[in-house]
Amino acid sequence: MADHQEASITLPSDPASVTAARRYVVDLLAEWGLPAREDMAETVRLIVSELATNAVQHTLGQSPTFTVEIRLERDERLRVGVTDSHPRWPQRLPAAVQQDNGRGMVIVRSLTAEQGGQLSVTPTAEGGKTVWIVLPWTVPVAADAR
Repeated sequence: MADHQEASITLPSDPASVTAARRYVVDLLAEWGLPAREDMAETVRLIVSELATNAVQHTLGQSPTFTVEIRLERDERLRVGVTDSHPRWPQRLPAAVQQDNGRGMVIVRSLTAEQGGQLSVTPTAEGGKTVWIVLPWTVPVAADAR
């Protein structure tokens, strides 16, 4: 496998794009050796779903697109970032029982920590931001290769 692999997709800020982002990432991870049925693939799928949903819902129409970037670095780390052009960074909201939403970043933080990863937010040159997660990369060994 290459020392560094990366891919990205830019989608319109539309609810239907969340499904497309999830599918793109799961298919790419499978291409890189992580089957969709693995726990890590499911975790990344859910994280991308939450981050893409945030990029669509919370940019208040000020970000016409969002971009999902995926980088596999030295077969050691998987970096996934979701970029939008809205200047407001994710807010940590109290998870009140009566809230219908606002728990996405809590879910992302929890899943990232559970996998031994890190979450960060960085500004873009255009005034938006990228929400990054970095996870240790582990590909299961095939049963016949043991």
